[in-house]
Amino acid sequence: MELVINGEKQTHSTDLTVAALLEVLKMDQRLVAVEVNRKLVTRSLHEETLLKDGDVLEIVSLVGGG
Repeated sequence: MELVINGEKQTHSTDLTVAALLEVLKMDQRLVAVEVNRKLVTRSLHEETLLKDGDVLEIVSLVGGG
């Protein structure tokens, strides 16, 4: 399966949910915002949102500070 993540093509051999992809990428889903095909995927839907070949994702890390 080919995905475009933050503008870069990546190939993954298995079907993934958003939550599983974040685990593969070693990203804490509590600290990121995820958009799939220009639609925000809320954290409560990460486990059930199945990614498809050709999906375009934007993953933004949340940073605290002042």
